[in-house]
Amino acid sequence: MNNNNLPTTDQEWREKLSPEAYHVLREKGTEAPFSGKLLHSDKDGVYRCAACGNPLFSSDAKFDSGTGWPSFDEALPGAVRLVSDTSVGMMRTEVLCARCGSHLGHLFDDGPTKTGKRYCMNSVCLDLESK
Repeated sequence: MNNNNLPTTDQEWREKLSPEAYHVLREKGTEAPFSGKLLHSDKDGVYRCAACGNPLFSSDAKFDSGTGWPSFDEALPGAVRLVSDTSVGMMRTEVLCARCGSHLGHLFDDGPTKTGKRYCMNSVCLDLESK
């Protein structure tokens, strides 16, 4: 592991994460819709990266998009990195943790709030630190 106590090898990530978390966070998988533990959570707090603990989203930014995945209208400043994703034959914006580079989900420009954004995240990628 590196000096930030983050895994640096594939084997270290496999040992740290559950098989489902590894698949989504490190192999860019997607959890089944309506299956995630945080989909209907309405607790106040901060959503953190399940791989490294990086603070990603405030609970104030969460909304029910009806899509089956937790959705947020904005990320915390500097928390995520956005990259172009054409992996399934369409143009999307992938959302990565800015600290460890793990896949979190995708960003869409169809959000219902003033930001117009919908960060569509996988629950398995998030840990909620309640206030």
